[in-house]
Amino acid sequence: MSWAEIESETELRELLGEVMPRAASKDRVRLHERDRQWLAASPFCLIATSDDAGNCDVSPKGDPAGFVHVIDDTTIAIPDRPGNRRADGFLNILKNPHVGLIFLIPTRNETLRINGRARLVREAPFFDEMIVKGHRPRLALVVEIEQIFFHCAKAFLRSSLWKPDNWGPDGLPSHAQLVKDVQKVEESLEELESYYGETYAKRLYG
Repeated sequence: MSWAEIESETELRELLGEVMPRAASKDRVRLHERDRQWLAASPFCLIATSDDAGNCDVSPKGDPAGFVHVIDDTTIAIPDRPGNRRADGFLNILKNPHVGLIFLIPTRNETLRINGRARLVREAPFFDEMIVKGHRPRLALVVEIEQIFFHCAKAFLRSSLWKPDNWGPDGLPSHAQLVKDVQKVEESLEELESYYGETYAKRLYG
């Protein structure tokens, strides 16, 4: 069976139709008070980046609700926490500052989207306001907002994302088993199970 590939905006519009007026006019360039309220309630976001060659990455960031620091109406800061130190997204930003962010609130089907330009900051006075469990971030992602809007709920409704009856976590092996299966690692399965076990959550900020 042959593929029918779309190769132009004209073809895409012929298939999808024109943008609905409400959708075309919903983006803004400054934080509204409702945006601030959403950020204050959100414990989780996804950050999309790409390098100067277009290679893409999406990285999750999470902390207690309100972890995003609002600097002013056009600037926000996201603290970095200890991780595996790959820093894929950060390395991309050093080559290409454009970022896309999606902020989620559990059980809410809408999301807040922000597009803008990012820079990495290693010290600033507002770091003191991003301390969690005694951990002061060593790095923050500062984003200058170029576009912000609320995204509709249809993807979350279609996926039934927040309905526990549709969850199937037991259908997959443990994370330790997944790591053992897809990577060449020296640790035994038992060692990996221990590493990703009960003490894993105790190392989130240390």
